[in-house]
Amino acid sequence: MVRSLWTGASGMIGQQANIDTISNNLANVNTHGYKMMRADFEDLVYQTVRTAGTPATEDTVVPVGVQMGHGVKLADTQRIFTQGSPQATDVSTDMAIMGEGFFRIQMYDGSWAYTRNGNFKVDMDGRMVTSNGYWVLPDIIMPENFLPDTITVSKDGRVTVKVGGLNTDEPIDVGQIELYRFPNPVGLTAVGENLFKITQASGDPIPGRPGYEGMGQIEHKYLEMSNVSIVREMVNLIVAQRAYEFNSRTIQTTDNMLGTATTLKR
Repeated sequence: MVRSLWTGASGMIGQQANIDTISNNLANVNTHGYKMMRADFEDLVYQTVRTAGTPATEDTVVPVGVQMGHGVKLADTQRIFTQGSPQATDVSTDMAIMGEGFFRIQMYDGSWAYTRNGNFKVDMDGRMVTSNGYWVLPDIIMPENFLPDTITVSKDGRVTVKVGGLNTDEPIDVGQIELYRFPNPVGLTAVGENLFKITQASGDPIPGRPGYEGMGQIEHKYLEMSNVSIVREMVNLIVAQRAYEFNSRTIQTTDNMLGTATTLKR
């Protein structure tokens, strides 16, 4: 009987992790480039009371065994990399990836990170950076006297801009956006600030030009919204809440049974 106490407790712990995951999804419903997470569970070890196939007589065996489970545990939190909806911004430095791929970012310590968030800016040196000042790679550097509203990014990632004071209105090339995809993107580890870093599970990044070799295209003056579905998350929240209550009820029932057992001898 004590087994059910711990089994119910494992269920409550598991559903708490499920609710934590759902709450993080809902908190990031308006985070650009955010990819929803899903909590996956697996059952714990089993106590085998009787093994299937055990001889019952000289000519027969037990067809079905007896096993008692010990609850559940969190197996992983998988990130779902489905496409988010594009949102028009009319900001010349915004860009969204429609399809596969990540932007590469250089962090302050020189390491690389990857993001789906194309909410970029131009710093004081004319370099294209993230909202936190990380460099976009390959380097996109604007010339002197460039006109910010004339920045244009083609679907294949070519960045052009017009420069004030020139005798021609023709835009000049300032760089080429590259995208990177992974054999197993769910193996990437999130480090916050809409950034991911590679792991052994994700595999090495595969570079490519937007629109070619399986890479997504660039949509200029758009941002990719979060792929979190509020309706789905609210339904999952209700299911997780009820599952939490059911597991707590098994603990209460077991406690009542133990209380009944203690009153047998008076």
